Amino acid sequence: MMQLFLEAVDVWLFRDGRPFDAGSDHRATSLFPPYPSVVQGTIRSHHLVVKGVDLRDAQQIASTVGTTDNYGTLGLRGPFLVKNENGQIVRYLPVPAHAVPTEDGYVALPPKERSDTVRTSATTPMLLWPQGEPRKGDFGQWVREDDLRRFLRSGTQPLKAEADRQLFARESRLAIARNDARRTIEEGALYEVEFIRPEKDVGLLVEVEGYDGWPQTGVMRIGGEGRAARFEKVATAAWPTPPNPLPNRFLVYFATPTYFFSGWEPKDWSKFFEGSVTLQTTAVNRFQSLGGFDWANNDHKPARRYVPAGALYFFSSEGQARLTPGLIQNAITDAGAEIGFGQILIGEW
Repeated sequence: MMQLFLEAVDVWLFRDGRPFDAGSDHRATSLFPPYPSVVQGTIRSHHLVVKGVDLRDAQQIASTVGTTDNYGTLGLRGPFLVKNENGQIVRYLPVPAHAVPTEDGYVALPPKERSDTVRTSATTPMLLWPQGEPRKGDFGQWVREDDLRRFLRSGTQPLKAEADRQLFARESRLAIARNDARRTIEEGALYEVEFIRPEKDVGLLVEVEGYDGWPQTGVMRIGGEGRAARFEKVATAAWPTPPNPLPNRFLVYFATPTYFFSGWEPKDWSKFFEGSVTLQTTAVNRFQSLGGFDWANNDHKPARRYVPAGALYFFSSEGQARLTPGLIQNAITDAGAEIGFGQILIGEW
């Protein structure tokens, strides 16, 4: 396995899933960290450079990095927002969706049996209820991985978080479309683009399997406009393996977005778990849309709605339960497990 720490040379552009062309919108917003699908394109493209593949040879390209339907030997985990803290690469993950801010930090909403007096469209037998009145506060959105894992195991101590601005800045820049044929500007085609500028020692961590021959350091193109990223091979703690068997009351935290054909949940959880498990309740923030542009067909790709990172699913089990053997990357997702979607942490409640 190869772990790559990516740092921005200047700024990065990672557009969200909304279409951005003439007449549809005037502002392009960046999503950070980017989707795993963005990073797989970056890694595969640079692997062609590393291997010296002739980009006019479609057969050689396919044999080296696969196709859009089959990624070949590639396996990715991430990308994760990270910070180099005195030589140690520390992952920062989104605040879990069941946590609410108080004066002391984020606290977890406890699951409780649904009362007969409560009417809801939820299909789960339990709901998340606040204890007292949560206070509003600017506690941020990102938490250290080690703090998060302790919080998911107990949830008793308030969770400290860092705001976006402590890790990266969002910079908006104005531009106007050009007519290259006439070498003039397009009238009324003013638009705005949001870029990401990571703070010093802040970047992305990607775990790559199946590729070899990369140098220790180098520069690659990433994201919109092919902005530059410095990469360096690093050695940091591997992504934790889920416990086996799972706790009797376990929760699943999604560290990267996940996709289910039925929306916020799969048609059948038995695809991912062995044993008798029951979904008790969930905490899911607003969905994220993933689309993109199909350069081969000169059109927008169909958009899919993804469960965002930070979502939690609370389960109970009768007897011993475990993740289904053979799950790609131990991921829970109906699509994209091999390139980093559906990465999870397991906790208790």
